[in-house]
Amino acid sequence: MLSPPAGTASIPTAVRPDGGGVEARVPGPGPFRRVGYSRFVAIAKLVLPLAAVALLALVWAWPNLRGTDLRFRLGFSDFVTRETAGPSIINPRYVGSDSQQQPYSITSDVARNSASDRLKVDLDAPKGDIALNDGTWLMLAAETGVYARTAKILDLVGGVTLFHDSGYEIRTDSASVDLEQGTAQGTDPVRGQGPFGDLRSEGFVLLDKGKIIHFTGKSKLVMYPGFRMNPS
Repeated sequence: MLSPPAGTASIPTAVRPDGGGVEARVPGPGPFRRVGYSRFVAIAKLVLPLAAVALLALVWAWPNLRGTDLRFRLGFSDFVTRETAGPSIINPRYVGSDSQQQPYSITSDVARNSASDRLKVDLDAPKGDIALNDGTWLMLAAETGVYARTAKILDLVGGVTLFHDSGYEIRTDSASVDLEQGTAQGTDPVRGQGPFGDLRSEGFVLLDKGKIIHFTGKSKLVMYPGFRMNPS
């Protein structure tokens, strides 16, 4: 029998009982290999479920571990309106003109239909601008107001301020402004100031878009030194 060349592995052989030739026998795994594979299977059955549970726990806890900066946020402004039956309009603007075609505009933070009169509009923080044909203008503002759309009358309440671009200013608690006629009046105490000096009165009447102002009731005027009244 020939021996295998050096450096090659031999495979055990055996003669078949029927004399049909030589049968090759491949050696099976040894006892140590069988033990190692069984141990690997046992460890895998224990480790893989634990790893799956740990992964699910990490996915659930990830947003908390990263902090609140990654969470969805929905913020609201401090805007608050009073309860009303009808809808409100944010930052409305009413534009019109008086009998002499002099334009005026009214703006406010919020406008809503009046609960007592459908032709009136309740206003929060109203502001009005009235332009005159001679180029001057009159500005008015208050905490709240009611605008009668048909009559074009604006009633102001709380912190009422009327300012004319000639430099005088009137402050009172309430006033009624006729935008069509260009007049305004109030019966609450008035404090006025301007280039002429400082004035106190129990009320006022404004005519011709502020060109003429009558201070009613008990009045007191302190004039600034050097001020001269306009002869006209």
